[in-house]
Amino acid sequence: MGSLGGIWGMLPFDSQNHQNRRRKSSQNDSNNNTNVGKPSGRFPMKQAATAATLALTGDTIAQLREKWVNNKALQTHLPNDDSNQNVTWSLLDHNWLRALRMASYGFLLYGPGSYVWYQYLDRLMPQQTPQNVLIKVVLNQIILGPCVIAVVFAWNNLWQGKLSELPNKYQKDALRTLLFGFRFWIPVSVINFWAIPLQARVAFMSMNSIFWNFYLSSTMSK
Repeated sequence: MGSLGGIWGMLPFDSQNHQNRRRKSSQNDSNNNTNVGKPSGRFPMKQAATAATLALTGDTIAQLREKWVNNKALQTHLPNDDSNQNVTWSLLDHNWLRALRMASYGFLLYGPGSYVWYQYLDRLMPQQTPQNVLIKVVLNQIILGPCVIAVVFAWNNLWQGKLSELPNKYQKDALRTLLFGFRFWIPVSVINFWAIPLQARVAFMSMNSIFWNFYLSSTMSK
C-alpha cells in the first residue's frame, strides 16, 4: 500500500509539471509569433548584398544591350567592305561608375529600406487574408513605388553632380516610370505578399527587379 500510495502520489506532480511545460511552450510560441516582423536593429546585410548584386546585374544587362544597339547602328553606316567586322565588347568599355551607382543604391538604400518596409507591413497586417494582401499591394504601389523612383533619381543625379537638374528629371521621366512600374510590380507584389515568406521577400523582389533595374538603368542614362 505504501509503495502504491507513493506512486499515485507522484501522478499529480508529474501532471502538474506537464501542464507547466505546456504553458511555457505556449507562451514561447506566442512570443515567437509576436516577434515575427519586428526589426532586429541590425543592418540587413544579406538583403542589402542581394539587392546590390541584382541591381548590378540589371545595369550590366542594360549596358550590354545599349552597346549592342549602338554597334548595330554603327555597322549599318560602315562601308560595305567593313560591314562584316565584329565590334566587340570589353571590360574597358564598361561604365563602371554607372554600375557602382546602381549597386550602391541597391546595397545602401533599396535592400535595407524595402526590408524594413516589409517588416512594418507584416507587423501591421500579420494575417495573410485576401483583404490584407490587397491592402499591402496598394500601399506598396502608392508609397514604396514613388519613394523608390524619387530616391533612385536623386541618387543618380547626386553621383553625377547634377542635383540642379533633378526637378527636370522628375518632370520628364518620373510619372512615365511610375506608370510602367504599376503595370509590372502589381502582379509581382501580389505573389510576393501572398506566397513568399518574409525572409525571402527582398530576394524575390530583387530577382524580379533585374528587369526593373534594366529599365531604370536605361532611363537613368538618357
